[in-house]
Amino acid sequence: MNAPTVRLAVLRAALALAATGAAAGTAACRGQTSDDPPVLPERNMYDSERYNAESYSQFFSDHRTMRPPVEGAIARDRYEDDPEVATGLVADRSKYAMTIPQGVVQRSGGMVKMLGRGEERFGIYCAPCHGRTGDGKGMVVCKRDKVTDPCEGRGFPPLPSYEDPRLRAMPDGQVFATITHGVRTMPAYAAQIPVPDRWAIVSYVRALQLSQMAEAKPTTPSPTPTQPEPKQ
Repeated sequence: MNAPTVRLAVLRAALALAATGAAAGTAACRGQTSDDPPVLPERNMYDSERYNAESYSQFFSDHRTMRPPVEGAIARDRYEDDPEVATGLVADRSKYAMTIPQGVVQRSGGMVKMLGRGEERFGIYCAPCHGRTGDGKGMVVCKRDKVTDPCEGRGFPPLPSYEDPRLRAMPDGQVFATITHGVRTMPAYAAQIPVPDRWAIVSYVRALQLSQMAEAKPTTPSPTPTQPEPKQ
């Protein structure tokens, strides 16, 4: 091995030793505080510019820091590819879907799980006005301690009961659209309730109606067999 090669090998070993020592020294300082300013080769990575909510902006022409969504933007978790599931209308948009689309039932894990989810969401978003049983006498409408107590109005317009024949005959897609867009004093819930949960609420509304029909259906007593009269 000639002299230049030896010097090069020694230099490489010295550099490797120096790098190892620097790394060890840096590791030894982890967790220790210092009053010295930090070393920031690229300060924008340490202290990035941002806007506070409701603050003034010199960049935008309207000087608002809180920007509206870009027109036509759709949230990734709110996009629905099936138009019938997304709108409650059939494919040609000529009428409402009569029943809950099977696709959304399957994605919900079946009707049993869908009903359970619908009951939960109904209790959060619908029961305050429509009541737990769908009688239209929720706490927003009536002031009462028990469901069996008479309704003491709070000044809110009375709501129809789900037993109303008009609501019984309403297509499932129209119930979904009403939850989505609202109607009269009922606000739109599209922003608060995702599409699958809106359909789950529709399924629970139908379950409430069916249970009320079963309770209201009069029972016909079975005829008592008559004993034949004895022959004379």
